[in-house]
Formats: sequence, C-alpha cells, structure tokens
Amino acid sequence: MPDSRDRLYTIDDDITIPPDLLTREGCRVPLEALAILKKRHGGEIAVVGKVFGPWTLGYHVFGVEEFLINTILKPDAVKKAMDALKEVTITFAHAQIDAGADALCYADHETRDLCSPDAYREFLLDLHREMHERIPCPLILHICGDTSDRLCYIRETGIPCFHFDSKVPAAKARELSGEKLSLMGGTSNFDIVIDGTPETIRADVDDKIVNGIDIIGPECAVPLNAPYEIMKLHAALAKAHRYNSD
Repeated sequence: MPDSRDRLYTIDDDITIPPDLLTREGCRVPLEALAILKKRHGGEIAVVGKVFGPWTLGYHVFGVEEFLINTILKPDAVKKAMDALKEVTITFAHAQIDAGADALCYADHETRDLCSPDAYREFLLDLHREMHERIPCPLILHICGDTSDRLCYIRETGIPCFHFDSKVPAAKARELSGEKLSLMGGTSNFDIVIDGTPETIRADVDDKIVNGIDIIGPECAVPLNAPYEIMKLHAALAKAHRYNSD
C-alpha cells in the first residue's frame, strides 16, 4: 500500500473504499508476512508493520500535482478526501495488529518540498492526533527529509515515537522534540548503512547515544543493497552500550 498505478479520482469525487480491500494482494500479502514473522520471531523481537497515511494516499489517488494544488485552491475538499482516506489507513492498521504487529510505522510523505509547516498544522496535526487515538498500538511516525520546522507540531500529536531523517542532526532533533517524544533513526543510509566503516559506524552510534536518541536505526527503509555486516555491527555496538550502561 499504496499500489495504484493511475489516478483514481478528482478532488471533488466521493471516495469509495472497496469492501474487499484487505483481501486484495497489496494488503493480503503483507498481512500474511506479518503472521509468519510473528510465529517465527515474535518471542525474540518486535514485529513492526507499516501503513501510509491519507496525505500520501492522496498523492496516489489524485496525483501529486492535483492534490497539492488543491491544498490551496480547495482546502475543504482536500480535508474531506483525507477524512475518507484515513479509513483505509486505520482499517489496514487494525488488520496488521490482528496479524501480529506489535507496533506500526506510520509513514506520510510530508517532506518540506511537498508540505509546509503551516500545511502540516492545518491539514495533519489533528489528523495525526486522531490516528494516535484510533490505532491501538504504538505508532512510529516517519517523515523523510528535514523536519526541523514541524517537530514542534509532531510532538503535540500524542504519537509516541518519531522516525527522523539524517538531514536533521541528532542533537537538533532531540532539542526540538522535547523529552516526551521518543526518537528513532537518523542514521544515513548512504554514508553509514551502505558505505559505513567500523570507525564511522561507531561514531554514528556514539553520536546517537550522546544526544539521547532512543532507538538507533536507519533514516528510512533499509536499502536492499545494504551489507548485512554493517547492520550487524551497528546493532552490536548499540547493544554493547546498553549492557555497559546497565
């Protein structure tokens, strides 16, 4: 999700969610995968699912250009559309929890070049609060890019954890997030996860720990060409710090 290849609606259309949504391949396969992971590894690790928010779904349903232009021309129509699309997110989230997900990554493409901080406040702040209230598991909100201009709003949503991009330095992310919002990620996929050395990986882990990052990990989805050895070393260094702290 989303797996649409063409625009499905215009901004003024009424959106209809298909009754067989969860049995379609785009939902069915991830649900089956989560159930397998929970059965195999649920006693050892957290099983984390993933959903996309209605802002991202809007790009795919309406096309990026029409969706973004209408945040200015027809803001009420955009809000109405997201009000319908949020039920896709919530329905899929509940199904993933039922399949075994312990937590969910809630991804929404609200990067600075696509969504201003004012637009985040107008269109998404209350919606993210609602997502936190209606999805009964820990949510990890992920937004790519430099999010320093909206962290003051994100920390008001009630969502317990924010997964941040390396474009926000760890110290700045911690300062802007306050102490109640947990932070995850911030490690560059390009400089560390793909091309890291033992020295740069150790420096990255130390930087995250010193600046109070709660969960050390990549800034976004792990690249498919990431060497396993780098991820293993990253995890080992983080665990070693935890044990030494204890």
